[in-house]
Parts: sequence; C-alpha cells; structure tokens
Amino acid sequence: MTYANDGLRFFLELSMLAALAYWGFSEHEGAVQWLLALGSPLLVAVVWGAFLAPKASHPTVDPVRLLLEVAAFGSGLVALLASERTVLGLAFAGLVALHLGLTFALGQRPAQPVP
Repeated sequence: MTYANDGLRFFLELSMLAALAYWGFSEHEGAVQWLLALGSPLLVAVVWGAFLAPKASHPTVDPVRLLLEVAAFGSGLVALLASERTVLGLAFAGLVALHLGLTFALGQRPAQPVP
C-alpha cells in the first residue's frame, strides 16, 4: 500500500504543477501570462525540492513539513478554483486529503530529517 500512496503523491505533485501552469496561461495575458505560467510552478517546485522531496537539501519534519505540504498542494487547489475548474479542484483536494491521511496511517511521515 505504501507504493500506491507514493505513486499517488507523485501524481498529485505533477497535477499541482500543471494546475499552476494552467492558471497562469488561462487567467492572464501577454508577458504576465508567461511569467506566471512558468514562474509559479517553478517557484513551488524549488520549494518542494528544497524542503519536501525525498532527497531535499533542507529536509523538514512535522509540523513544518505538513504546513509546507498543505501550502504547496493548496496553491494547486487555489489555482484550479481561480481558473473556474471547481469540480477538478474538489477532486484534487479530496485526493490530497486521502494521500496525507494515508501518510499518517501507513507511518510514512519522517520522524527526523534525513541527511
């Protein structure tokens, strides 16, 4: 079951980045469109890689880790809602809640930072 939850997490990470890019392209025009469509997923990916990825340069543990995950996944939800993709946003939020709940139930939360 842990592999399935890891797969779900990867799917959600990619979906979050896609939602941010979609929001940037669909809700804006001109140079701002390109800046937000490319910059917002890049910014979230940098934060994710630095603090949340399995080989993060600055790994975190709960409660900071959970707050960063909720903020990152929340940015994807907000992007979908702002793009008027409410049903997709709610489905995304439900899958994020399922994933995060499973990380606790399956003991997948790191107890200490991995160097």
